[in-house]
Amino acid sequence: MPNVYTNYKVDLTTTDATTIYTVPTATTALIKSIRVSNDDASNACTLTLTLTDSAAAVFSLEKDKSIAAKTSTELLSELLVAKESEIIKATAQNANDLHIIISVLEIT
Repeated sequence: MPNVYTNYKVDLTTTDATTIYTVPTATTALIKSIRVSNDDASNACTLTLTLTDSAAAVFSLEKDKSIAAKTSTELLSELLVAKESEIIKATAQNANDLHIIISVLEIT
């Protein structure tokens, strides 16, 4: 059972729900960090973050979380476990404001 430490990065260039991470087949993901940065010079931006399970049920991880201009924040205070085929998606209030980096240990 190999362990792979990796990260995934997304620039939220639209206001549509954007897939950040999909847990690979035959894998359990231990998500250590979800870091969000707002690079807009003057405006806050809200973020909605969801987890979709293998049955297509959607669960809210963050709802309308405000990220102040020119700041970053860590969304997780505890480890998040995600199972095979589960999907993390983000929706930004404004396009081109938010960047997200997820740090994850993938166990296969």
